[in-house]
Amino acid sequence: MEFLAEYSYLGLFLSSFLAATLLPLSSELVLGILLKQGANPHLTLLVATFGNVLGSVVNYGLGAFGGRMILHRFWRIKEPEIHRAEKRFRKFGVFSLLFAWVPVIGDPLTVAAGALHVNFTVFLLLVSLGKFLRYLVILLAI
Repeated sequence: MEFLAEYSYLGLFLSSFLAATLLPLSSELVLGILLKQGANPHLTLLVATFGNVLGSVVNYGLGAFGGRMILHRFWRIKEPEIHRAEKRFRKFGVFSLLFAWVPVIGDPLTVAAGALHVNFTVFLLLVSLGKFLRYLVILLAI
């Protein structure tokens, strides 16, 4: 049984990680299934948060080190769209990173933070707090 539990947490980590990248995935279902099967709620909260934050760190790195080239070449995002996203980010400031968990806008927000070279420590703290609180609310709802 512990063998399966280890892989369950690995699956949660991977789904949380991939859900935080620019891939259109979700980790809530995996989290819910694990909790319904009696998984340790504290461990699931930590694993899901860590995986999701790590995925956002990858996005930050893409923005910081490959930014426009990646956005243009692979995601086919045009320069005016990038300027609008950066303008929105500057308008609402770094505290908008608390909402990096929000579907559709969260992933580009973390890429924009990297492209704008937001202080990494501030980025990590705000993104971690927002994602932790999101998973905590989901955990409490289940």
